[in-house]
Amino acid sequence: MDIAPTLRLSLESALATDAIESAAGFGRWWLDGRTAQMLVSGVAARFLDVDVGWHASLEACFAQVVPDDMLMLKAALERRDTPGVPIDCEFRIINEVEGLRWLRIKSVLANPSSAGMPLVHSGVLTDITSSKHAAMRERFSFESTQLVIGTHSETEAVSQVIQLVCENLGWEWGAYWSMEADSMGIHQLACKHYWHTPDQSLKAFTQDSCSITMAPGEGLVGEVWSSARACWVEDAPNDPGFLRRKSAQGSGLRSGYAFPVSYVTPDGQRQSPGVLEFFSSLFRQREAQLPNLSASIGSLIAQTVQRLEQQAYVRHLAQIDDLTGLNNRGHFHHLLEAACTGATASQASFGVLYIDLDRFKPINDAFGHDAGNGVLHAFAQRLLALAPKGCHVGRLGGDEFAILTAPMTGSIVQLRTLAESVLQAALTPFQFEGHTLTVSASVGISMFPVNGCTAQALLRGSDAAMYRVKQGGRNAVGFLNSLSKAMDVQQSSMARQLAMEAELHRALVDDEFFLEYQPVFDCSRDRMVAVEALVRWRRPNGEVVRPDVFIPIAERSHLIVQIGRWVLEHACRDLALLHASGFAHLQLNVNMAASEFINASLPDELAAVAHACGIPSHCLCLELTESMVMKEPDKVIPVMRRLRQRGFKISLDDFGMGHSSLSRLKNLPITSLKIDRSFVSGLPQNLGDGAIVRTILDLGKHMKLQVVAEGVETDAQMSFMLQFGCNFIQGFLLSRPTRLAALMGAHKPNGGDPLVRLG
Repeated sequence: MDIAPTLRLSLESALATDAIESAAGFGRWWLDGRTAQMLVSGVAARFLDVDVGWHASLEACFAQVVPDDMLMLKAALERRDTPGVPIDCEFRIINEVEGLRWLRIKSVLANPSSAGMPLVHSGVLTDITSSKHAAMRERFSFESTQLVIGTHSETEAVSQVIQLVCENLGWEWGAYWSMEADSMGIHQLACKHYWHTPDQSLKAFTQDSCSITMAPGEGLVGEVWSSARACWVEDAPNDPGFLRRKSAQGSGLRSGYAFPVSYVTPDGQRQSPGVLEFFSSLFRQREAQLPNLSASIGSLIAQTVQRLEQQAYVRHLAQIDDLTGLNNRGHFHHLLEAACTGATASQASFGVLYIDLDRFKPINDAFGHDAGNGVLHAFAQRLLALAPKGCHVGRLGGDEFAILTAPMTGSIVQLRTLAESVLQAALTPFQFEGHTLTVSASVGISMFPVNGCTAQALLRGSDAAMYRVKQGGRNAVGFLNSLSKAMDVQQSSMARQLAMEAELHRALVDDEFFLEYQPVFDCSRDRMVAVEALVRWRRPNGEVVRPDVFIPIAERSHLIVQIGRWVLEHACRDLALLHASGFAHLQLNVNMAASEFINASLPDELAAVAHACGIPSHCLCLELTESMVMKEPDKVIPVMRRLRQRGFKISLDDFGMGHSSLSRLKNLPITSLKIDRSFVSGLPQNLGDGAIVRTILDLGKHMKLQVVAEGVETDAQMSFMLQFGCNFIQGFLLSRPTRLAALMGAHKPNGGDPLVRLG
């Protein structure tokens, strides 16, 4: 070996066994200032997991150092000749036997050469793992406690604790399994929440975990749940009892640790909400901190689950009538307000049935309140049984009840049929302590939006209709007589529509419209690939009118074509500016009106606009909805084909909402699909939405169509999309709609750091 002369004198010391070093818990090292050769003593070599004595380079001596720390360590050692700056650096080493450990390297006074600079640097190496672990446990306990105390959902609490464990304690993959009943009522443990490092290979293990369930006592998770004891998996790929060993091997995972999440109720009963498990690419980490913290982690999550269950129960009690189990008056009013808001947006209709029992007071007077309560409870159960799916039944107080029907079931015939079922339910005799009790009911009905658009108006109207039934002889159904009111409402609505139409005409002339752009990101390349042009209207008084207010009126008045053409021309000019500013390949997405796609001259007109603005046709993507295509396919599809021949792209917007047939879809000349935000909003909790989204992604993949997820507003939604292969993301999570100048300032062209979250 070609050892530097300056180190030869220290070699004997390095090779000698030093009992003092071992007893004191430190090792020694020597570094040649010119050649960067190193000598390490026996204790230092054991710490570093390398051979004792001479090493030709820093890389050879520190071969087991975590790559992320190696640059920092080399920088500290390379500053060795800086006057007054001693070597002092903390770093991590990792091996398959002892796992992750922390070391500290420090220099001592060096002997200077004749030129005043030291020829040999020396110092000590100490293992500081224990102190690091102590500090880590303290910090982790504080952070996890703060996190769990402040959370408002099980998903948020568990997911963040899993990530906290992985990032702080050195695990690559973690998950939470909880008990749930399948369609047959059989209880199984299922993977509900998980987190892993960005390593792509771990996705196979994630998919395997999410696709299986385990019965109590089955597999690692089932055994831990049943026994309520933590358990190690020493060698997951080769453990015959580990059910996911094949995907563990493919993902490079070696060892795992699982422990129960449980708590004891005040009556001494043990409740076991689930199991937490974590996996590492190393063999069993003997110095791992997770076993020391598992009891407190499991307890924290169990307490959180218990607290959230108690809060949910308290909310339930606050919403439910004690006697009947129906929605109480306050909660029914809340449900009715929500129905009014939803129906206003969707232009649906529904009805409200106000029900009052006739001849109920004599039952209380003759048989006592227990008999009356029995009748009220039994009648409530009858109402629940006859109410169609999607309806809400409430007790408003005393012997008064109400039914809120589901949207789209608000026709007069349907409402009368339901009301007659209520009359029959009331007329059917009740039994109490051998007595047959009989009552009847009076039912008043109001309808949204004919009889009002607020909860207060609908309840007041149905109550008035019910009162007229009582005055007319009881045991009957009455609708709110509001023909004149309906005409007033209709006339007022028409007046408002005509006034807004006139304002829209003026807005086009006075240039009151402006554009905002919402980016579409390709998360696989970390860059903005498209922007969707969104029209906005600012009145002269500064008020910005919501698009959902003026767009429907523009569509009904055919002004939408003129507004759409204004949007297209201005957006194309803005796209030319973006291209000139360095966004060379950026795509522009523009929503098109249904009437535009039956215009045979549309391809030529769009080509002229694109040419005038100097943008290539393939950078313009026209968005239309499924319903637009399916309404007049024989007229729309030929126009779409000519647009594609011209090079324009076409995206099917709000996919999944238009009920298009697959046989028709496969022949559509489209380039991309856009998953409707109504499916994205329920992710990842809504299993139905998740299944629909995955189906659309598979459909797009097999049809070689680009799939864009719109309305992505949470990290959980984005994680779901990325997990199942949807890389094109649009939504508030990454960027809200913004003006052109702000867009250009926030997103750097040609890479850079484009995933800036705006707003």
